[in-house]
Amino acid sequence: MTEQIVILDFGSQYTQVIARRVRECNVYSTIVRYDTPAAKVAAMNPSGLILSGGPSSVYAKDAPLPDKGIFKLGVPVLGICYGLQLLAHFLGGRVEKGQKREYGKGTLTIADRQCALFRNLPAKLQVWNSHGDKLTRLPRDFVVVATTENSDYAAIEHPKKRFFGLQFHPEVAHTPRGREVLSNFVHHVCGCGRDWTMRNYIEQAVEQIRAQVGQERVILGLSGGVDSSVAAALIHKAIGDQLTCIFVNNGLLRAREAEVVQEVFGRHFKIKLQYEDASRLFLKRLKGVTEPERKRKIIGRTFIEVFQAATKRAGKAKFLAQGTLYPDVIESVPIAGNPAALIKSHHNVGGLPRNMKFKLVEPLRCLFKDEVRQLGLELGLPREIVLRQPFPGPGLAVRCLGEVTGEKLQVLRRADAIVVEEMKKADLYYKTWQTFAVLLPVRSVGVQGDERTYDWTLAIRAVESQDGMTADWVKLPYDLLEKISLRITNEVRGLNRVVLDLTSKPPGTIEWE
Repeated sequence: MTEQIVILDFGSQYTQVIARRVRECNVYSTIVRYDTPAAKVAAMNPSGLILSGGPSSVYAKDAPLPDKGIFKLGVPVLGICYGLQLLAHFLGGRVEKGQKREYGKGTLTIADRQCALFRNLPAKLQVWNSHGDKLTRLPRDFVVVATTENSDYAAIEHPKKRFFGLQFHPEVAHTPRGREVLSNFVHHVCGCGRDWTMRNYIEQAVEQIRAQVGQERVILGLSGGVDSSVAAALIHKAIGDQLTCIFVNNGLLRAREAEVVQEVFGRHFKIKLQYEDASRLFLKRLKGVTEPERKRKIIGRTFIEVFQAATKRAGKAKFLAQGTLYPDVIESVPIAGNPAALIKSHHNVGGLPRNMKFKLVEPLRCLFKDEVRQLGLELGLPREIVLRQPFPGPGLAVRCLGEVTGEKLQVLRRADAIVVEEMKKADLYYKTWQTFAVLLPVRSVGVQGDERTYDWTLAIRAVESQDGMTADWVKLPYDLLEKISLRITNEVRGLNRVVLDLTSKPPGTIEWE
């Protein structure tokens, strides 16, 4: 049985970050709703519990509260921000509205150097606070472990029960030593080992896939993206020729994408690969369409139609494999004031219809994106596929503003290839969340070769992000921007102007459509 830390989600925008930080300690973590019954939590056999932060006040009428039985499970508990306040609220302390809110950087002064959470850490730490309420009376048998400028109870502990509370957020990057605090909790308080690795996961997943599939055949829709590629490699390792991958070329792919997929999976991995070139059909249906939402719906419906027909040609199969990840299956906690509940992914093509009578194989559904990348490398997939930047489901259609035509896609492909090539040469491609080109529906006058031109404008978009929910524009070196611009205007016919997008998210989105 895999050791695990169970995280109760009270609507924090950082809950998934907590889970990822725990897994970075090579310990498995699971997120459940805040109101999960204690008996169900106990059945998961957790080594410890973490209570997340959240936007609510514990004393509010509609505050999200857990089953009080979770405090009687006999396992260590760590409350973070709202989680600390819950410990106090349930165990006899007092939480009140603070006279002064505490947001941003703070200095934590550790009063008890023997506390296991702060093992091998200095007496003062930079931490990140985000709270308006504060603990004003300790629960019974709790002691103060650390303070900040505005809080006499910034870290508290019940030594006998191994309950801990932190008013700051150790999971965020703005608490530089926060990972060590969480590591101390999972390893030195909960006693977990370091067994959660992708190498170990491969063995476990292969056994599960074989047990689920038996001798039946599996079909997988291969996009060439990270998730479907890793799922294909993992399932093929488990069942070999029982797997058939279907790759649909929708005509909206990047330069050489179709060739690379066929080379890597068909010729290198020897996976059964069914190639469907539907590019003309997609472009025909997109003709004259300029509204972004209509584009996405047309692409989604057409993909399903093409994929359904392809599955029939592939022959009888009982299972359909998908690259579903853990963030896709975590149940949302839509608590008022929670910014995470307001930000939704809307660039993917969408799911397959229910009338496709397959049983699902989802070998990545317990993994985060960074774990999927690690898994891909362990399986021997090329870095170019495993570490590639995110790419929207509708492809270049949402980067070709206005009507999508074959001519405009060719221009965009060539320009985008130059951007990627130069980013890789500068050793910045794999260090940046996304870098890409956007073809604008704007023509402007230019001078090329002493001749007047009237051609399209291209925008360069480079952003840094952790999960795509928020993003900052990247300050690329001027000499790199100059090289990209010169190459594009010299090598790509139809473009005479390059501009740079300096917008973060919010107020903008990462993609333009």
